[in-house]
Amino acid sequence: MPTIGVKRDLLFAALGKTYTDDEFQELCFAFGLELDEVTTEKQMLTKEQGDVAAAADASEEIIYRIDIPANRYDLLCLEGLVTGLLVFQGKLKPPKFQFVEPAKRQVLKINSSTAQIRPHAVAAVLRNVTFTQESYNSFIDLQDKLHQNICRKRTLVAIGTHDLDTIQGPFSYEALAPEKIKFKPLNQTQEMNGNQLMDFYATHAQLKQYLPIIRDSPVYPVIYDAKRVVLSLPPIINGDHSKISLNTKNVFIECTATDLTKAKVVLDTIVCLFSEHCAQKFTVEPCDVVQTDGSVISYPELQVREERISAKKANAYIGIDEPAEKLADMLTRMYLEAKVDGEDSLAVKIPPTRHDVIHPCDIYEDIAIAFGYNNIKKSLPAFMQIAKQFPLNKLTEQLREQVAQAGFTEALTFTLCSRDDIGRKLNKTIEAIPAVHIGNPKTLEFQVVRTTLLPGLLKTLVANRKMPLPLKLFEISDVVVADENTEVGARNERRVCAVNCNKTAGFEVVHGLLDRVMQLLSVPWKSGNVTKGYYLQAAEDPSYFPGRCANVMYDNVVIGKIGVLHPTVLQAFELTTPCSAVEFTIEPFV
Repeated sequence: MPTIGVKRDLLFAALGKTYTDDEFQELCFAFGLELDEVTTEKQMLTKEQGDVAAAADASEEIIYRIDIPANRYDLLCLEGLVTGLLVFQGKLKPPKFQFVEPAKRQVLKINSSTAQIRPHAVAAVLRNVTFTQESYNSFIDLQDKLHQNICRKRTLVAIGTHDLDTIQGPFSYEALAPEKIKFKPLNQTQEMNGNQLMDFYATHAQLKQYLPIIRDSPVYPVIYDAKRVVLSLPPIINGDHSKISLNTKNVFIECTATDLTKAKVVLDTIVCLFSEHCAQKFTVEPCDVVQTDGSVISYPELQVREERISAKKANAYIGIDEPAEKLADMLTRMYLEAKVDGEDSLAVKIPPTRHDVIHPCDIYEDIAIAFGYNNIKKSLPAFMQIAKQFPLNKLTEQLREQVAQAGFTEALTFTLCSRDDIGRKLNKTIEAIPAVHIGNPKTLEFQVVRTTLLPGLLKTLVANRKMPLPLKLFEISDVVVADENTEVGARNERRVCAVNCNKTAGFEVVHGLLDRVMQLLSVPWKSGNVTKGYYLQAAEDPSYFPGRCANVMYDNVVIGKIGVLHPTVLQAFELTTPCSAVEFTIEPFV
């Protein structure tokens, strides 16, 4: 959940009313926000950065730090927050955003070379903007908040804002070799090429985290104007030539992206919130973006869509009983203009600032916020139900107890692991594994969702290798496997995995555990007259020693593997003692 810091006096002036801290906290709570902290710039510098020297010169002006829901991009700056609160209080009607058609539209042409790195771009212009120091700071801060939030630290979207009067269209978005790109970066005096820029910012406190996004690419994205002046090198830095200032009147905004949908959301958010500072409020000048196939698309979209909901359903879901007219009024206060359209129907307009509304449930949530969660009366359910444990979980609990009684110690390992854990260390290639990859992993240890329980147990063995042998560990948990046939593209699978670590591999130990589990599940060994049971079938797997691996078969379907682990697997996990392992799914037996 992002936190924004706004100056109290500036906020109250914009709201047209002075509040006590408690009164403003109540207003935030009623609007679905939380006043996290009342502080000063001096206290923030001392607390967050430990910069005592900078804190000595800092202001004592009161700052409100407010927690904003992660999906409410429209509240990430003072302008959006003030507008939202004023509309919520009924002091302001939701703004209507309009296009202003210029004599000649600005054009941004996307070169086909950008497909190698960041293929999408959108653009817009804000005309006749009047910046104050506060609104300028807010404009910069909003970009930073969006970069950290929906833009996923600029990996999905990178925002560039430029003084339009210092550059000349049409603009071109290209991808070139780094040594061919030369320009003077923002606030610098020396011209650099792409390679020099990477070296220069390698130790920069803020920008160094973004360098890996494009550093290893053979081409870097770059935006030029008609005179081949560099506007920006996304997602790293803008050019110094077109930087905006307090004197900037016309702002050209471009967003380059790997995700077009998020780029459109970001552009809509910026132009809607800061069109308030245009001479003609809430107006935006569209730009034409020429695609690689020659087609032309106009941005921003500023789409206002309409959703219809049932008043009865809304009341039933929330647990209230309000007339449709009252529900429409509540939604309008939440920036969602609504009107009664029929006996039980509400027509709700979703403005371009509310990209968080994607389902009727989001609309019901806004009604509940406007009504006030504390005002919803507590009530017992209209009918009684007797709960019972989910069968798969019940079976899991029963098996845990029995496997532990068989002499194995239970481990509970991380669901996320590195690509090497399920790939290279198991003598497999990650490309051949149906793994679910994390789009923005925080560490190298958590890059994918595990497709097998084995690496977690082997890591646990390494952490406990000083313990006396034998070490016998087991885990009964879920793995996640990519599956295009499922609704979400992946499925969970509950598995049993056990590892025996001793001076000898002890294949008979894990085989005995397999037999015991099957006995508990009343699954017979397939032989003779038994047509449906389990059996072992010789198999080859790079994770296991050649000739000492078998598939666990049930009803002629592979449900797992058993065998002696390959020495290179043990070496990869820093183990020096032989190990045998068994892993199979228990879902067919539920």
